[in-house]
Amino acid sequence: MGSFPFLPRIHGSDAGDVAIIGLGRFGTAMGEELVASGVQVLGIDISADVVQAMKGRFTQVVRADASNIEALQQLGVQDFQTAVVAIGDNLAASILVASALIKLDGPEIWAKAASEQQAEIFRQLGIKHVFEPEKNMGQRAAHLITSRLSDFFDLGNGFALAIATVPERVSGKLVRDTRFRSEYGVSLVGIKNEDGTWDQVSPATKLIAGQTVLAAGPNNNLERAFS
Repeated sequence: MGSFPFLPRIHGSDAGDVAIIGLGRFGTAMGEELVASGVQVLGIDISADVVQAMKGRFTQVVRADASNIEALQQLGVQDFQTAVVAIGDNLAASILVASALIKLDGPEIWAKAASEQQAEIFRQLGIKHVFEPEKNMGQRAAHLITSRLSDFFDLGNGFALAIATVPERVSGKLVRDTRFRSEYGVSLVGIKNEDGTWDQVSPATKLIAGQTVLAAGPNNNLERAFS
């Protein structure tokens, strides 16, 4: 994955642990990322054409109506560590699939929401892991456009990670002599070397204007700290 993965990190403890329902762009990207990480993935979609196109890209891909609890049971989804509802563009279908998974009372459920309304419905159903990729990407882009940050990842509850450029005003200073932490509540986590590798930051690390750093702190303060 990249420095700030767009996709949520889902890791199971056993082989054959993640079932992804809905193999559009989001479900496909998530599944391929998991497979590349060594996780066995079952892909499920109602479209025969989609299933045929996905053959060989996941551990197993099957055509099934995932809103039918009997179909899920026949596939053994109840024994999976995690099930992902990746049908974000069809509200009715996603709710039916989520409801069927809840009735299975087996895997931990993650669900993709394309709107606040859909996210709220999932939460009312009792699904704890709801992600809104379009909303998150929009927020991320807004932070990048209006600041000196080159990458941004919202961790929730007003806290974020960012890749930023060391400003001229702190050039030549040691980290302990800056006001990143005391004034902004921002911690420098890593610093990028010329060869592209990263080192941990210590209080004695000397900063040079233009260097790339990995920082963590409150969303708004991250932007102010590097302005």
